[in-house]
Parts: sequence; structure tokens; C-alpha cells
Amino acid sequence: MSIENEKPFVKRDESVYSREVQHIDNVPSSVKLANPLTGIPHDQVMEDASAFAKSHGLGHLEQEFRKGALVAQDPAAFESLTQLDDEDKNVLRRELTHRWAQPVQLYYLVIMCSLSAAVQGMDESVINGANLFFPDQLGIPQMGDDASKNQWLLGLVNGAPYLCCGVLSCWLSAPMNRYFGRRGTIFIAAFVSFITCIWQGLTNTWWHLFIARLVLGFGIGPKSSTVPVYAAECAPPLYVERSQMWTAFGIMFGTVMSLAFFHVHDTHNVHGLNWRLTLGSAGVPALIIMSQVYLCPESPRWLIGKGRYDKAFESLMRLRKSPLQAARDLYYIHVLLEAEKEIQGSRNLFLELFTVPRNRRATLASSIVMFMQQFCGINVIAYYSSNIFSQAHFTNTQALIASWGYGMINWVFAFPAVWTIDTFGRRNLLLVSFPLMAIFLLLTGFAFYIPEEGHARIAVVALGIYLFAMAYSPGEGPVPFTYSAEAFPLYVRDVGMGLATSVLWFFNFIVAFTFPRLLGAFQPQGAFGWYAAWNVIGFVLVLLFLPETKALSLEELDQVFSVPTHIHAAYQLKALPHNIRKYIFRMDVEPLPPLYEHEGAIGETHYAPGGSGHA
Repeated sequence: MSIENEKPFVKRDESVYSREVQHIDNVPSSVKLANPLTGIPHDQVMEDASAFAKSHGLGHLEQEFRKGALVAQDPAAFESLTQLDDEDKNVLRRELTHRWAQPVQLYYLVIMCSLSAAVQGMDESVINGANLFFPDQLGIPQMGDDASKNQWLLGLVNGAPYLCCGVLSCWLSAPMNRYFGRRGTIFIAAFVSFITCIWQGLTNTWWHLFIARLVLGFGIGPKSSTVPVYAAECAPPLYVERSQMWTAFGIMFGTVMSLAFFHVHDTHNVHGLNWRLTLGSAGVPALIIMSQVYLCPESPRWLIGKGRYDKAFESLMRLRKSPLQAARDLYYIHVLLEAEKEIQGSRNLFLELFTVPRNRRATLASSIVMFMQQFCGINVIAYYSSNIFSQAHFTNTQALIASWGYGMINWVFAFPAVWTIDTFGRRNLLLVSFPLMAIFLLLTGFAFYIPEEGHARIAVVALGIYLFAMAYSPGEGPVPFTYSAEAFPLYVRDVGMGLATSVLWFFNFIVAFTFPRLLGAFQPQGAFGWYAAWNVIGFVLVLLFLPETKALSLEELDQVFSVPTHIHAAYQLKALPHNIRKYIFRMDVEPLPPLYEHEGAIGETHYAPGGSGHA
């Protein structure tokens, strides 16, 4: 268990250790991509910027690009640049000291992206309340002679969107972005979500609902892949990496819709109007996104990739406070894209996720966190909490209110992650949250042994689920996407994130598909025990195979992921009892020597200018 500032790995054989870890894969590539302008003389940087501005129809902004290129070369050293006047330096100082003083258009874009994340949460959770009603009406009752078969069919219907995401729609994201742009992809995905949400409410058989929800996956997959990229390419990092919080808000709001329509009565020719309106309600925010997305600027990085530099500058002018900042970010994105093209060449990037050792370790780590986000059991509760509470002998109204309580807690406890993920660290959050989630799932499962008389069972089941959500939301909730985005080298980051997202959605489908039958066969005690065991496994996997990535530069990330897996795992097994003695029993123990060169020393770090598409 690594703790911040802890020094891992005892070097028993220095020569053997050095031979094993001295080679760092892709260091030249990563150093070049860290900042392609590093090491170039100032005069050359300005001449290159002048030539760039003139050759791309931006000659009237030549001075801004000359100064912007110098700032992009070393954003922290702008105070020492004699080429900048006092007004230029005041703009750059204010960027650091007044981080929330941004153009209205940037806030508008962030709100739109947050709403997109909330739509995803609603798409996932509105089925929760509907599960209480539609199975009986659509011919798949969960009790009776065909209960076993119908439980599989209920899981298939619920998991249909995620089957589509994991197998197909996530992989369509790249070509859709290439041809339609970020805004166009978001518009198409929101349109599909809107249409299929309405479609779900008009179905009259389980297989018809299955088809509608399968098509819904074409709205969820590309949107989930594109919105974080779009936000990262347009907004400074302070405004990004909040999508999980707003996804949790959408999950909570989906449970609100289940409650809002619960008492809607059937008409003489419409049966199940309550659950139909619940499923259709998720289409409303998708419609809002469709009407608003083209009012936001297109991603400057995408426009540059298409050679539309004038439009990219106009886009950045809507997102930045001054022409200097826009020129700085435009030129930096340009040189970074040129460096990426030079490095990538004709290489098979997907294959290199597995053949290059440094990339393979990042792929393993990101796959673990994505897999465990599903098998920790969170989406079992997101999709089936109403059924679970109903089995604990809640009334339907009580089950929906309890599900809303889960959604609210899941959202509220996502807020601390905004602070803890960058202070406590990604790895440490997981190592703390997995044991807690295992304990609370066992509490929930064992509560079903409490006799039905009285309210004790109801209280303990609700308590266990709420405590589980409290442990999940600051830990395994926000970490997977943040960790995966950091783990891969820049030149394979898009491909790596595509694979990680596909893993997430595929196992999301497995969880949604199997849980109704698992609940029927294992009973609640066994079903919750099953996922508690997976949380224990998750703790072991994180302990052995996940290095910390918090606040590391690209070169330091290369060091971390170039340490052989068996070396890292062997150290962590030694560090675990050491850290238990030190941090739990508060014993005075000798510090362990560092595993990585950057630990214990102040090294040079390389960061891209804020909002420059470096995500």
C-alpha cells in the first residue's frame, strides 16, 4: 500500500535492479511530446511562429504568435520574457491568480458538457424504477414457473445499451469524430438518445424494448467517449475531470423521475403509463443538448487537425480572455500535433498497447480500474436498487424513495473527490475504498437474514447500501477515467482510452445482464457476498499492479510504468505490512528506499499550457 511520499522497494541487489528498470520505453517520444518547443532558442521559436502565422492566413496576428510561442515554450517563465509588455504579463498573471475569471462562453461549454454527463446518468438509472413494473406487463414476470428464464431476459433488456457500447458504439466514436467533429458527434449521440428514450416508452413486448435499448447504446457510447475529450480540448484542467460527479447527478435525477411518475394512472388504452413516462423522461435533457451544442465553439484541436487554423483561432478567442492566450494555445496545439504525426508514422498503435512493455503495463492498470468500477457492484445498485429494496419488503413507494436516497448520496459524496483525488492520490483512494465497499456489501447481504418482522431489516439494508455509496463515490467513482487518461503515453492515449472505455461498457453489460439471475439463484445474501469478494480481489489487484500517477510529469509516468510488473508487485508485498505498522498502528518504522528515481527529489516537470488540448 503506497502512501503519499512513501519510498517504495528495498533494493537488495542494486546491479540486478538497475539492469531491470534502467530502460524506459518510449522516453524520446514522451520527452518530445511533453513540450516539443523545449530546448529551442528563443529567436528560432519566434521565427518559426512568424512563419506559421503567415503560412496559415494569420499574418495579421504575427506579433501575438511570436509572443505566444515563447510563453508556450515555458508557461511558468513568462515573467522573465523581455518580449512581453506589462499588459501581456498582467493577463498571464490573472490567468494564474483568478482561475475562475473565464469567458462566459467557456462556462457555457462546461455546463453543456456537464449536462451531457447527466444525460448518461439518467439513461442508466431511469430503468431502475421501471423494473418494478414493466416485466409483468411485457411478459417476463420475475416470479413463477419461468422465473429463471425471465430473470435472464430482464438482465438482457437492462444491459442492452452497454452491450452495444462495449462491442460496437464506442469504436464508432473515432470515425464519427473524424468526419463530424466533436460537436457533430455529440449532436448525433444526443439525437439518438432522445429518439430511443421516446421509443422505449412506446414498446409493448420485451424484445421490442430490448431493441430500443440496444439502439440507445449508439447514443451513450460515442457521447461518453467524446464529451470528456471535447471538454479537455477546450477548457483548462480546473474545469475538466468533473464528469463523474455530474453522471452521479444524472443517476440521482433518474430516480427523481421514477418517483415523479409513480402515481401516474393508466388511461383506457395505455397501460404502464408511469414507467413509460419514466423511460421517456431521459430524452428531455438530450433534446436540450441537441439545441445547445452548436452554440458552443468547435474544438480548436479538431479544427487544426482539419487545417482550419483561422476557425481554430476564432474558437480559442471565444474561450480565452486575450489574443495572446489564444495564439499561445493555438501554436502549442499545432506543434504538438506535428510531433504526434512524426512519432506515430505508420505504426500500429493498438498493437503497441500490448507489445511495448511500458504501454502494456498502462493497459493492464487502466483495464483493472475500469473492470473493477463495474465488478465493485455499484451498477448493480444503480440498475436494480428498487428490486433489492422490494425484496427487503419495502413497498414500491418506499423502494423508490430509498433508491432516490442512494442516488442523492452517490452524488453528494462525489464532491469530496474534487479535492481528494489530487491530494490523497488515485491509488490510495482505491486501496481505502475497496475494503470499505466489501464490508458494506457484506453488511447489506447479511441484513437479509434479519427476520421480516419489524423494520430492522429495512433499516440495515438501506444503511448498508448508503454506506457502500459513500465509500464508492470519492474512490472508485472518479478514479478510473482520471487514471486511464494519465496512464497512457500521449501518442497512444486516444487508442488506449478507447480500449479502456470499451472494457468499462462491456463489463457493465455483464453486470446488468447477470444480476437478476444471480439474485434469484444466490438470493440477496449470496449476490452481495459475490460482489464483496470482488472488492477484495480489487484491493489485491490495485495493490500489486497499479502505480500512483498523481501529479507526475510525462517523464515520471514513463519511469513509473517502465518498472517491471514483478518488481512493482514484489515491493508492494513488502510495503503492505510496513505501511500497516506505520499508518494503522502508528509505529515508528524505518522508511523504505525509493523505487522510482523521481521520489525524494525535486525534478523538472513539464506541463502543457492550460486548456491547450494536452488532455
